[in-house]
Amino acid sequence: MGKIITFTNQKGGVGKTTTCVNVASYLAVAGKKVLLIDMDPQGNASSGLGAEKSKNAISVYNLLCTDKSILDDDVLQDTCIKNLSILPANIDLAGAEIELAGIEKGREKILKQKILPVKDKFDYIMLDCPPSLGLLTLNALTASDSLIIPIQCEFFALEGLSQLINTVRIVKKFLNKNLEIEGVVLTMFDPRSKLSFQVEDEIRKFFGDIVYETKIPRNVKLAEAPSYGKPIVSYDKTCNGAIAYTKLAIEFVKRQSKI
Repeated sequence: MGKIITFTNQKGGVGKTTTCVNVASYLAVAGKKVLLIDMDPQGNASSGLGAEKSKNAISVYNLLCTDKSILDDDVLQDTCIKNLSILPANIDLAGAEIELAGIEKGREKILKQKILPVKDKFDYIMLDCPPSLGLLTLNALTASDSLIIPIQCEFFALEGLSQLINTVRIVKKFLNKNLEIEGVVLTMFDPRSKLSFQVEDEIRKFFGDIVYETKIPRNVKLAEAPSYGKPIVSYDKTCNGAIAYTKLAIEFVKRQSKI
């Protein structure tokens, strides 16, 4: 069966969506069958892969809050990358948090139940979460085998991480005993800045060996690519950002073989 991985950090602007989209894309290019589920009402991962996310499009909201099945022909969309499918998000998903809150029992497990029918159809199912620890993120963590935490190499990097770690601990105890932190990705690394190295040292002390060796640099091309609805491998595979995500994907695959 496929592996379900959540990309999450309740701090916004840390490169979470960029990392999710590009790791998923490189795995697909390498021949893995990948599904990306956009759990963020902002729909940035959907935009970054050129997905249809209008009010009329089937989205994660329909999966969570209606009787729509993930096996229905109109639910998953193809992307510009072979082997990579997406279940997009649009602004309707913002209402899902409220609707889920009104469910008395099992509201944290709805996503898990909904995506179970396709778990064996993909090598990886990757969930891009909103920058919060609400019910959408809770559903993602409950459904996942592991999570990856992107952290930017800036002053406030570790702020709020204790809350995320505590949430993971609670989910493990009550909802998903198998959930593990798969890894930590250092993003927006500036080799010219002493601060980047100081933050890297602190993060490696805090998380230890689960921090990936590959660091994602600040890169203009990485910022441009989503506006064209393309991952970096399609937009400019020779730029520094693309080279870094290639290395990260290789490191990710190597780690899988050791698990």
